[in-house]
Amino acid sequence: MSACLMAGGCQNTSLSDVTGSISVPQNRPMPTSEPELRRYTEDLGRRYDANPESKNTAIAYAKGLRALTQYAQAVAVMQRLAAKYPKDLEVLGAYGKALADAGRLQEAANVLSHAHTPEQPNWSILSAQGSVADQLGDHAQAQNYYEAALKIAPDQPEVLSNLGLSYALSKHLPQAETTLEKAVAQPNADMRVRQNLALVLALQGKFNEAQTIAARDLSPVDAATNVESIKEMIAQSNTWQQIQKVDGKTKTIPKAQASADIN
Repeated sequence: MSACLMAGGCQNTSLSDVTGSISVPQNRPMPTSEPELRRYTEDLGRRYDANPESKNTAIAYAKGLRALTQYAQAVAVMQRLAAKYPKDLEVLGAYGKALADAGRLQEAANVLSHAHTPEQPNWSILSAQGSVADQLGDHAQAQNYYEAALKIAPDQPEVLSNLGLSYALSKHLPQAETTLEKAVAQPNADMRVRQNLALVLALQGKFNEAQTIAARDLSPVDAATNVESIKEMIAQSNTWQQIQKVDGKTKTIPKAQASADIN
């Protein structure tokens, strides 16, 4: 997600199934550049076509499709897999996240509720449930999910970032800033977390601070452009409606966009 103050979570996918004679390397990192990501996903697509019933290949392929914003295709892959593994928690988690990316929120909420158990809660699923609740407008429930996730994975930067964005959606900007600063301070915080903090700073009129944070990952020109776009958005009377309506996935957040993944 980007472009609106919405939130999500991340799930570590175990990639150990074998497709034909070629295995999908476990914990294989997803490429960050778009050309490499397309090659990565095309390769997984070929493996998936050769054996669509390979659970881990299908999950990895769907994740790559989601990263490329090919949400409907990712849902189709996971829907087929969920039909084969209807009680597999990992499959249900990946399916629910694909549904959430595709905007099928009520379906996502239902599937995600079955993707872990009270006895063995999964922080990633809780974070994804929080994302869905935020997108449905239930920010209090979303924050409950994020707090529960943080009890399992303390200081997890993606969850902290999502919680901060949820506070921003609730118009609690100082609380959002404090939470996002904590997220940014974590050693494994990524660009998305920093850009979310930049957005919240700018929404409070702290434009110089926002541009400084944005410039850690973007060129000075792009960082300045982002801050200017936020200023333009704030100048409009329906700022918060615009924030909540916009959705998408970007790397540089060109129009005052916040981002979080439901990975």
